[in-house]
Amino acid sequence: MNDRMKAVIVDDEEAAIDNLCFELKKYPWISVDGVAHNGKSGIRLIEKEHPELLFLDVELPDMLGMDVAIKVREIQNWDMHIIFYTAYNKYLIDALRSYAFDFLLKPVDSEELSKALGRLREADGMKNPTNFLVTNGHEGEKSFMVVTPMGDLRILRVSEIGYFRYVSDRKIWEVALTNGSFIPLKRNTRAENLCAYDAAFVQIHQSYIINMNYLLMVQGGKCVMYPPFNEVDELQVSKKYRKEMMERFCQL
Repeated sequence: MNDRMKAVIVDDEEAAIDNLCFELKKYPWISVDGVAHNGKSGIRLIEKEHPELLFLDVELPDMLGMDVAIKVREIQNWDMHIIFYTAYNKYLIDALRSYAFDFLLKPVDSEELSKALGRLREADGMKNPTNFLVTNGHEGEKSFMVVTPMGDLRILRVSEIGYFRYVSDRKIWEVALTNGSFIPLKRNTRAENLCAYDAAFVQIHQSYIINMNYLLMVQGGKCVMYPPFNEVDELQVSKKYRKEMMERFCQL
């Protein structure tokens, strides 16, 4: 390991940043080389600095921390460890730890930070780029976080999702899962955000985005899906999106 590890912080809370910087001063082998206050500026900073360690807030003003991590991975050609930190409860953090190198709660606790950095020093010898994909029995399958209107976080796999639908009277998107349930998403979620999660998500209508992996055929202007979505009859394809959707379907 180099004498000093370059670190970057991406967080929108000044108090949290100040607290973390104060704690990191106790570790002379870590150098904080930049701070960003939202996802877009964070991505630019990471691309510029090529940090070996990234402290990333779970929820930023313009996007989720997981989305930042995924976008960075597309351009990353250097070794980097990521530590998410958040104000969400301990039980959620324990459930999410496998999705990044580590998770910490806000405000950052000295002892927990020490443990995380200790694990980091042990792991750094492996020199493997941070991996933002998890398997959980589905090797190589991408996972991502969504936020509900109540502020709860959910981790979803692509294979769990049949489609997204926009509920106009509530002005929110919902995600339809293989277990028959629907999860409402926070109000500022946009169609382009959902489609960006995975290439399998394709918009077919102003109010619908489907998982192409479940598409069996298009019949009478409607999508016929594989089970467990085979009885869904609301997935109408509009003229605006039909051409692109059929092109993607033919590529499968």
